[in-house]
Amino acid sequence: MLLMISEDSQEEALMFAKAAKSVLETHHDLRCSTIFFSEASGALKSFLDGFVSLRVPYGMSVFEVEMEGQDINKTHAHLTKAMTGARQIRRKYWCITMVVLSDDVAFLAALAERSLVMTSSRLIALTRLPAQTFLENEKLRTTFSTMNAVIGIFYEKSKRFTMYYLEPYSNTEDEVTRAAHWSLKEGLVQASRLPLFYDKFIRFKRRPTLKIATEAFHSRQTQKDGRNTDHTADYFAQGINFNYRYEHIPDGTFGSKQDDGSWSGMIGAVLRKEADFANGPFSLSPSRVEIVDFTSPISIQYSVILGGRGLPQVDPWAFLFPLGPFVCAAILAALVVVPLIMVLLFTCASFSFPNPARFTWPANLFEMIRVLLLQGECLLTDNKIPGGAWWWRRLAMGGWMLTALVLIKSYAGNLMSVLTVRYVQQPYQSLSDVVRDPSVSMIWQTNTSNVQFIRSAETGIYRELAEAEKNGRTKFQPIMNFFWSLDKLVRRRDHVLIDVEIMIMLMIGHDFTFTGRCDFYKSKEKFLPVMLSVIGQKNSPLVPSLSRRIYSITEAGLYYHWVKTMVPNYTSCASSPTKITVSTTLSVDNLWGMFVVLVGGYVVGLLVLLAEVVAGCFFLSAAA
Repeated sequence: MLLMISEDSQEEALMFAKAAKSVLETHHDLRCSTIFFSEASGALKSFLDGFVSLRVPYGMSVFEVEMEGQDINKTHAHLTKAMTGARQIRRKYWCITMVVLSDDVAFLAALAERSLVMTSSRLIALTRLPAQTFLENEKLRTTFSTMNAVIGIFYEKSKRFTMYYLEPYSNTEDEVTRAAHWSLKEGLVQASRLPLFYDKFIRFKRRPTLKIATEAFHSRQTQKDGRNTDHTADYFAQGINFNYRYEHIPDGTFGSKQDDGSWSGMIGAVLRKEADFANGPFSLSPSRVEIVDFTSPISIQYSVILGGRGLPQVDPWAFLFPLGPFVCAAILAALVVVPLIMVLLFTCASFSFPNPARFTWPANLFEMIRVLLLQGECLLTDNKIPGGAWWWRRLAMGGWMLTALVLIKSYAGNLMSVLTVRYVQQPYQSLSDVVRDPSVSMIWQTNTSNVQFIRSAETGIYRELAEAEKNGRTKFQPIMNFFWSLDKLVRRRDHVLIDVEIMIMLMIGHDFTFTGRCDFYKSKEKFLPVMLSVIGQKNSPLVPSLSRRIYSITEAGLYYHWVKTMVPNYTSCASSPTKITVSTTLSVDNLWGMFVVLVGGYVVGLLVLLAEVVAGCFFLSAAA
């Protein structure tokens, strides 16, 4: 509170105090602390006496500001010092209440410039200045239209106050809104049903025109057939009651901090107050929170890799696929264990056999392999051996024949299906796949929080990404250039594009709309999770109002519905097959893998034969 009342005007000071007290009592939050800014004046005691009965559980603080006559610079220095102390108090309480009494426009403007502007704070100004002054002075207009502020104009002849407030985003051509009047006889009489301190940003009474920062891609996507399809902006405008126009950002980026400390893109436009807010949506980061305010999250997204799908190709090693690793291991185990069991049974027999070499482990193994390869097998009956060909041996071989029959038929059936399959290459499913392939380059969006994070990473895969940028494998482009890169670079499969999943799906759906083909895929791995929000100016009361609308958007699932309607084929390529079947004759392309195995077997057999010949010659020469 700044008392600009002379020491002789004790009665007038008490009148000002009672008017301020009446305004505070209409909506006094017990969580708030009251801070007084006072000029050294004898009227201060009389003014404070008017607040004796006002309940302020968190107390009152008084800061005396020395007035240096016409030296406005010294006055500002004293005021700045006092405001520093007030901010320390502000951090300890839920909210504060400021009461200002002054007829000095310069001082009011200086106080407004340094005021503790917060959405939970309230401001009362009691003055003799005309109400139009608060519209003509830009600093006063900005402060009193954004805060929960009441202006009390004192009329000396009638000894009464008329209370006004400024509508949000007022300009010099507007008029102040009359809210109430006060006099000693009548007290405070409100002019409307609305409380003096109400949230003016829930829904505007007047319909101001706000500026929304955007870039070329967003503008192009939201203009179809001459109609605006920015559903989010329309929802905000209808709910809060405002018109809007786009402020196009020349560099076409979301924004990042530059070397000189400035900010580029849409964030820079909001920071410089060239725009009231920006839809984005923007990812949350500590550096951004310092200069703009974020609404409640409108979406939580992950980054994915966008790559070009390869042409359907035959896999020459497909004949290995019908049998899984576990089945192959089980077959090998059976080929080892079953012959061994047959040898043990032969050893336990109580009679002699005419040809024992036929019943060794290698002999039994080759008999089982003969069955597996569909070669004949004959169990001879010897009349000299009790039991003929031994029932246990017939039982063992019969069980193996049945097992081999099922395996062979299953393999043959699956093999014919596998040979008709064409495989669509999708090689880059994770960041490690991209980083470790020097033949591929990456495309990232310019000036994003993810790029800043990667450049600051010291370990792990993100550090490898930073090294890849130093090696010239990374390109940065504004979002408006993504479609050109998609068609000219990513389609030829030597580039991949990395961005949030919602943007990747938009581009894939957009390409399908024009080509009718699913030429691209997104990776299975998701990384770099981010919360996406709308941003507004720092300490702007518009941000909480936008957050309320975002709650209803997300709860109803409208945001993703609007995204899908923006691109008709948004999900058309979401589950594109990685394998396709064709009806065609078998060729060398399908079977050359099997010929490689055949030739490899012959080569190995020839080498073994040569080894046996050399070994035989060596032993014969040694024996001689």
